[in-house]
Order: sequence, then C-alpha cells, then structure tokens
Amino acid sequence: MKLSKLASEIAESPTFALNEEARLLRERGEAVINLGIGEPKNKTPIAAVLSSGAKLTTGDVKYTPPDGLPSMKKAVIRYTEEAYNRLVAPENVIVTNGAKQSLFNIFYSILDPQDEVIVVAPYWVSYPEMIKMCMGIPVIVTPEDGTFTPRFEDIERAVTSSTRAIIINSPNNPSGAVYPPELIEKIVNLCEKKGIFMICDDIYHKLTFDGVTAVPAWNFAKKDIESSNVIVVNGVAKLYGMTGFRIGWVVAPRKLVTVMTNVLAQTTSCVSPIAQAAAEGALNGLQSVVEALRLQIQNNRDVLLQEMKTFNGVRLIEPHGTFYVLPDVRAFNKNSVEVSKFLLKKAMVVTVPGKEFGMEGHIRISFAGSVKDITEGVSRIKWALDSTSPNEIYIGDKKLVRDWM
Repeated sequence: MKLSKLASEIAESPTFALNEEARLLRERGEAVINLGIGEPKNKTPIAAVLSSGAKLTTGDVKYTPPDGLPSMKKAVIRYTEEAYNRLVAPENVIVTNGAKQSLFNIFYSILDPQDEVIVVAPYWVSYPEMIKMCMGIPVIVTPEDGTFTPRFEDIERAVTSSTRAIIINSPNNPSGAVYPPELIEKIVNLCEKKGIFMICDDIYHKLTFDGVTAVPAWNFAKKDIESSNVIVVNGVAKLYGMTGFRIGWVVAPRKLVTVMTNVLAQTTSCVSPIAQAAAEGALNGLQSVVEALRLQIQNNRDVLLQEMKTFNGVRLIEPHGTFYVLPDVRAFNKNSVEVSKFLLKKAMVVTVPGKEFGMEGHIRISFAGSVKDITEGVSRIKWALDSTSPNEIYIGDKKLVRDWM
C-alpha cells in the first residue's frame, strides 16, 4: 500500500496515545491516574448548556456560514473588546472547529513550501507537526539558560528571508511560563519591522496566578487591525472547560480571514451550530465561571507545589499560568520517554514526555484534575523515582514494594 510520504511522516499525538493507553488500563480495572491530559474537570457552564439546548430543541440544525454564525462572531467581537480593548469587525473573525483547526488553517493560509515558522521551546506538541503538514519548516528556538523564557536575541537571530511567522504561546503549554511584557513588545516590533506574522495562541490567556498578567501583543501593535501583523487565536476549551465542544476562533486582518474561510469551506464546510450556540452562551453568560475555574486551578497548582517540595532530585520552575508544570527529571533519567513509560508501568500515572515539547529530560504534569488525583499522583511518582520516599505504597487495593533501587 502506497501512502503519502508527507502524511506518513506526521507524528502521532503523544497525549492522545497516552490517554488511550490509560483508558485501556482503566478498563482492565487498574487504578490509573491521568496527570497527562489538559482538561479541566468542571461541568460545562449552565449558560452554555441552556444555549445549546435551546438551539437543539428548535430542530433547525443545518449548515452555517463557513466563517461562523453572525451571533457567534458578535460574541467574539464583544469578548475581544472586553479582554483586549480592541474593536474588530465581523470580517476580522472566523470561527473554527477548535483552536487547533484555527492554527492549522493559519499555517495553511500563510505558508508556501519551505517557508519557515519560528517556534519557541517548550512548545505545544502540535505546532511543528502542523507546520510540516503545510509543507513549512519549523525553526525551534530553545532557551539555553535553564528557564522556559526565550531570549529575544535568539528569536531575532533565527529570523531569515524565509521566515513567515513567529508563534507565541503565553501562558505557555507545557511550562506554565508567562512571558514578560518587554519580550512581547520586542517580538511585536520585530514582526512589524520585518513584515512577518506574530501568531498569538492565547487559549490560556486568563488562566494566570499570583497577580501575573499575560499582556496581549495588541497592546504594542502600532498598526490597525487590517495592517496588523498580529493574529490572535482563542477558544472556549480551556477558559470555560468546554474541551469537547471544539470551538475556536481567529481574529486577524480580513484578507487573511477571507482565505481561511475558503480553506474551512473546502475542508469541514462549517462549524456545528449546536457547538456555536454553546460557545455563545459561555461568552455572553456570567463570566464568574472563568474566575471560579481559575481559582480552582490556582489551588490545584498550590497543592502540587506543596507536594513537590519533598521530591528530592527534581528541579521545578513554578508555573504562573495554564494548568501544567514541567519538572526537570534528568537526575533520574535523561530520556523523558523512558521516564513516562516507567511511571505508567510502575506507578500507574500518566505524564507526557518533555521530548514532545522540545524539552528533553522533563515531563509534563497536568494539575487540571482533582486535588485527590494530584496528591496521590505525585505521591506515586515520588515513590517510583525518589529513593528517600517510603518503600511501600498502595495503588488501588494492591500493596507494592519498590525493588528497583
């Protein structure tokens, strides 16, 4: 069987692969704890449930405009004005099947073969693969100082005549780092000077802690929306815990939105009106649900940090956003894939190898779940890796003894 070389070279999603392995173990009755998935455990906001239910009960569930329902775009416009202090038109907005499709659509719409996109490590696992799927070249810039914040000089040095965009994710998945305003400002100025796009993956932009703010790139843009080099991606998955609804959106110059609309129309046709109605309900409803989720996640973060304090050998940079932490586990094993496989086999805990995020020697731990899962999950990880932790542990109803140290 002959398959596309381009498609065959695209890597499997490590998070989905690990989640599937965890699901199969759970079905066999194993007491698996999933600290790998970035999915809040909250219930869907009631405003979203009622709005989608009202749409469904009309029985009028048909095709929608490829760029999104006018009412949904109106909700995005309002959100953009309130969250970013930026007034945009309906022609500047496209609604997509999740922020993931937003990003792929952007890359497909701006890249020609061999064009380059600068990706800052640590990065979300899908960025490089999406760029390659669009026949572009991901250019990785990795901090060399042991932090998760890149140096502007390194980003600037990576720019070539083939560079079409720089993608920035702050707050950052997988590290939880929030980039300082001065770095964002310098990148905006660089993109405006060089005529390249700055793609802002803002999916976590309100999930920050300790009074830290993720300053929007638009704050530093000197051009209006039509001439701007800034593209903003967002969605309801993380801020509202609505991962299954698959609603994202892009705010960008209308010329780009027009091309993206054509791409979406020829691929997925449109976005489900039921899902759009749910997203409308969330965006137009009481926003206290976002703050409630943020406070819950911050509490989870604090619990995790407290549990990690007694973890000998692990180097940890405190996250100030998202619901992830990226501990350095090189003291135990420099191969993060081996570490994650070991933890799943021995401790029945799902983590994600840092290698997938461009940070070998680290593992990503999600604290989006319950406090119980966090405390028990970290306890199991310590038991498996830290020789100073107790030698025995109960996993489910099984008493296990550590015999590999």
